[in-house]
Amino acid sequence: MGNPYNTGLDRNPANYQTLTPLGFLERAALVFPEHTAIVHGAMRRSYAEFYTRSRQLGSSLVKHGIGRGDTVSVLLANTPAMLECHYGVPMCGAVLHAINTRLDAAIIAFQLDHALSRLVIVDSEFLPLLNEALALCDVSPTVIIYDDPEYVGPRIEAEATDYEAFLTSGDPDFAWFMPEDEWDAIAISYTSGTTGDPKGVVTHHRGAYLLAQGNALTASMAKHSVYLWTLPMFHCNGWCFPWTLSAIIGTHVCLRQVRAEPIWNALADEGVTHLCGAPIVMSLLISAPATVKRAVPNPVQFFTAAAPPPEKLLADMKTAGFDVTHLYGLTETYGPAVVNDWHEEWSALPPVEQARLKSRQGVRYLPLEGLDVLDPDTMQPVPRDGQTMGEVMFRGNVVMKGYFRNPSATKEAFRGGWFHSGDLGVVHPDGYIQLKDRSKDIIISGGENISSIEIEEVLYRHNAVSVAAVVAMPHEKWGESPCAFIELAEGEQVDAGALRAWCREHLAHYKIPGRFIFATIPRTSTGKIQKFALREQARELEQM
Repeated sequence: MGNPYNTGLDRNPANYQTLTPLGFLERAALVFPEHTAIVHGAMRRSYAEFYTRSRQLGSSLVKHGIGRGDTVSVLLANTPAMLECHYGVPMCGAVLHAINTRLDAAIIAFQLDHALSRLVIVDSEFLPLLNEALALCDVSPTVIIYDDPEYVGPRIEAEATDYEAFLTSGDPDFAWFMPEDEWDAIAISYTSGTTGDPKGVVTHHRGAYLLAQGNALTASMAKHSVYLWTLPMFHCNGWCFPWTLSAIIGTHVCLRQVRAEPIWNALADEGVTHLCGAPIVMSLLISAPATVKRAVPNPVQFFTAAAPPPEKLLADMKTAGFDVTHLYGLTETYGPAVVNDWHEEWSALPPVEQARLKSRQGVRYLPLEGLDVLDPDTMQPVPRDGQTMGEVMFRGNVVMKGYFRNPSATKEAFRGGWFHSGDLGVVHPDGYIQLKDRSKDIIISGGENISSIEIEEVLYRHNAVSVAAVVAMPHEKWGESPCAFIELAEGEQVDAGALRAWCREHLAHYKIPGRFIFATIPRTSTGKIQKFALREQARELEQM
């Protein structure tokens, strides 16, 4: 006997549509056309304008030969153009590649080549950086320059198309492309390259649609919430919030630079309800002079996904009117997919106990079907004792398609039917997970992932260095900073200043060790460096 619920009708356009977050903007423009979608300095842009401009961008891209499966790269700050690219690029079937503006030219060149970039939209501030990268590239993408009126720095002359002219040449009634399959790529985002070259994480329309809505549910975002862009949109497509805000018909408040005064002004003047950022953003807010701080008209939800904030910082944020929630995720999970869901009764606990609970990463988002800590060898769950370590693994619709042009890394990452995060953690008796260590010794500084291996490789290239080991050192402002332990080669002399200058020549500024310690580096009986001992030394030195 067949399934009695088989109606005899196959899926068809009347009862089945592919999922894509692009429709959120279409609906917002239809239902609330005059509602303010974007605030940027003195500029106010409605949802009708936002939708029209995004369609024009998609149309212009098509006119310039960009189509399904092509890569459009962007090197932009948190500006209206970046929001338009999150819609206009996939509206023509292309894949959005948002580049970290803090990277050096060589890494950007690698990404442009690896992603097979056809066109780059660049903020005029970053044009010199892009030109340096293009000189190292094999690809020759078309360059479009965005001239942000809020940018007040130097500009260089360039023979390239102006973004505004490029966009407005497009059809405002462009019939944008639905994805042929909801599993079609919507974006490619590159990892930090902790071992070897960065990997291109391919995400799809279905996952973006689900996580965008999951953000709204997780963050308790009511209709017309106001979101302040302190989180870089190049980070995992802004954790999908560029799409979330259209779903709730919210307002994006763009912020070109993360500085205390404009943040406090936006909180007070624009009625900001939500923002995301690393603990450094909290420190920036709390340490601002009294003349800069403003009274906020409503409680503000602050979401952080870096190292757990110190107890005092959490207390200061609460006093200032912020409710802090800890999140966790990876580029491969579209950004955060784990939340420290707070229980009301926990608020009655002593501050020390609250801080301990807030330091845990938490439980899965609603659109994530599976989250566990498993023994990577047996693929069995570890005991729920808060002590037994295993690898944090994910399973569900908000996990990436795979790594672009890297089938071996994709196969390894999905070994055993789970996505392997590479992070080590425990599970507490209540089911909340907590990270205990990071594989490959990743350092999280100001929300940026820094590879200790990359720094060590640079130090090893210095003639005076015999052995280098880099670990995370606690940092009051940045959460963590790199600390380098050095053994000198026989007969060689070098000081911290010289090594710092050497690193400055070869590394992005935020990767340069904050401290150099010249000492004998502890090893195991087999010669392996004991990084756990170095981390403890670094902690002790920081406390002195």
